[in-house]
Amino acid sequence: MSLRKSKLDLLVRVRYSNPLPPPPCPPKLIDIPTNPMRYTRPEFLNAIANDTPLPMIVDAECGMPLDLGRWECLWDEDADDSALNPDPANLPELDPKDRFLLGDPSASSTPFTNGTAPVSASGSSAPLPVHVPWLRKTEYLSREGVQRGNSMQEIKHLPQHIDVSRPAQIRDIQASFAACNDSSQFDLSTLRHPNKPDVTAVESYEIFPDSDIWANAYDLFRFSERPGERPVDVDDPRLDCAILRPMESDGDHFLAYYLTKDDEAALSFKADRLERAPPESDDEPKTTAFHFVRDYETVKIEQEVPNEFLLVIDNGDTQPNALGNGEERVKAAYYKNIERKMTLKKKRTNNQEAYVDKWQVVHISHVAMSKDELDEREELLAEVADPAYLLNREDADADGEIDVDAVGHEVGGEGEGGIMADIF
Repeated sequence: MSLRKSKLDLLVRVRYSNPLPPPPCPPKLIDIPTNPMRYTRPEFLNAIANDTPLPMIVDAECGMPLDLGRWECLWDEDADDSALNPDPANLPELDPKDRFLLGDPSASSTPFTNGTAPVSASGSSAPLPVHVPWLRKTEYLSREGVQRGNSMQEIKHLPQHIDVSRPAQIRDIQASFAACNDSSQFDLSTLRHPNKPDVTAVESYEIFPDSDIWANAYDLFRFSERPGERPVDVDDPRLDCAILRPMESDGDHFLAYYLTKDDEAALSFKADRLERAPPESDDEPKTTAFHFVRDYETVKIEQEVPNEFLLVIDNGDTQPNALGNGEERVKAAYYKNIERKMTLKKKRTNNQEAYVDKWQVVHISHVAMSKDELDEREELLAEVADPAYLLNREDADADGEIDVDAVGHEVGGEGEGGIMADIF
C-alpha cells in the first residue's frame, strides 16, 4: 500500500466567475473623462436591468399606475389636446430644477461631472483635478492640484541655443577666473544670498584643501540623545574627546562608547594633543584613562557623503604647526571631506551576552608614528601636496601596481579592522 501525498495549493482556482458590471457613473468627487452622450442610448441600462432581478411581484402597470382619465382628448375626438401636445410657439413655463436638462453637454469645454452643471472660471469653487486614479485621499488630490498649478506657473523659457564647443568652454572658464581674481570685476556688494535678499557678503576667502588634516579620515556621528549622564543644559567638555571602539557579540557588531572620569582629565588630554612638538622617544608617554559608558548600535549608515565637508576658516593668524613642516598658512577656508555619516542609538543592555575582548577602561597615550604609518600618511598627503599626483597615479595604474586601498581592506580582515569593516 503506497501513500500519496498531495500538496495543498495556497491559491484556489476560481471555477465560477462572477464579473461585476462597470460603474455606470463616475465615482463621487472623482472626475473620469467620459463621453456623456453614452448615457442617452436606450441600451445603456439594458445590462443592469437584465442582471438585476425584481425583488417583488408587481402588477401589469409595473408598480406605476397611470390614470388616463385625466386627459379627455384620449376619449373624446373633439376635446382639447393642448395638455398632451403643447403649442411650440407658446410653450408652458419650465420648472427651474429641470432647466439644466435643456443644455448641450457636448458644447461645454469643462469636463462632465455626475450631472452637476459645469463651474465657470468666475465661480467660487475650483474644478476638480483631471485624470486622478481611484481611492485617493482628499489631501493628496488638493496637494496635487496646487503643485500642478505652481509647476505650470514656474515654467521658464530656456535659451534656444547653448554653445558647448571647446572654445566656448575655454572662454567661460577663463571668465570665471577673471571674475574671482580681478579686483575690478569682483565686488562683494553685488553678491546676494539666494534665499535672503537682505543678506550681503562682508568678506571673501579662497578655498584650499586642508593639508594638515588631509591624511585623517573623518566620520560624522549623530546620536539619538545626548551621550553621557549630564543634562543638555550643562556643559560637558568630555564629549569632544570621546572614544568609539568597535565591538562584536554573537555575530552582532556595535560600538562601545568611552569617556574620561572627570573634566580635568579631558582638558589635560586635549591640551597635550595640541602640543606643537612631538614627544621625545625617551620620555615616558602620558596616559589618559577612558571609562566605558555604554554601547551604541548603528541605525543608518551613509557610505558616500559627496556634499558635506569639514570647513576651517583661517584668518591668517594661526601659528605654524610643527607637524606640518612649520609652514605658515595664508588667509583662506580649508576643507576636508567627510567619509561617512552614521546615526547611533543606545543598545539595550543584556548581561547574558558574550562580548569579545570587552574593556572597561582604555588607556590612551601619544606615541611616535612608525615608518609604515609615516609612508601611508605621506602617500595620502601627496594627493594635495604633489602637483603631479594624478599623472603619477595614472602611470602606477598602467604598470599594474596594487591598489593601496584594496590591500588595506584585505589586511584589516582580522582584529578590529575586520569588525569595523562589518559595521560600516
